[in-house]
Amino acid sequence: MRSSTRYIEDLRWMGRAFTLAKVAEAQDEVPVGAVVIKNSAVLAEGHNLTRSTRDPTAHAELLTIRAAAVALSDWRLTGCTLYVTLEPCAMCAGALVLSRISRLVFAARDPKSGMAGSLENLVQEPRLNHQLEVTGGVLADASGELLQDFFRIRRT
Repeated sequence: MRSSTRYIEDLRWMGRAFTLAKVAEAQDEVPVGAVVIKNSAVLAEGHNLTRSTRDPTAHAELLTIRAAAVALSDWRLTGCTLYVTLEPCAMCAGALVLSRISRLVFAARDPKSGMAGSLENLVQEPRLNHQLEVTGGVLADASGELLQDFFRIRRT
C-alpha cells in the first residue's frame, strides 16, 4: 500500500504531466505529458512532439529523459521518478531501463502497446540489468478520457 505522502506527491506530479498533455493536445500532438522528478524537484518535463517534428521517437518520455540527463550532466537517472500520462511503449520502456530511472508512475494503461504491465513488462524484466519500481493508474480516468477524446475527434 502506498503511503499518503507518496500518493499526494504522485497526484501532484501527475497533475503537472496532465497539464503538459493538454499543451500537447493544443498543438495537435497526441496528448501525452511527462515529468522527471528528483528530490521533490522538477529536473525536466515535456510532451509529445512527433507530429510537429516529424520524428517518430519524439515521445514525451524520451524528450524528458534526454532533458533530465542534460540537467544532471549524467545519463544515469538513478533516484529519479518519471511521471507520464500514458503507459510507455517498448521504445520508451527501453529508454527508462537504459537510463536507470528508479521509478515510473503512469496514468492510463495502453492495452495495445503498453510495456509496463499491459502488453508486456519490459521495465521489470528480471533478465535485464535494471528494473524500475512501477505505479500505474494515477489520474488514469482523466488521462484516458483526454486520449479518447483526441482520437475520437480525429476519426470523425
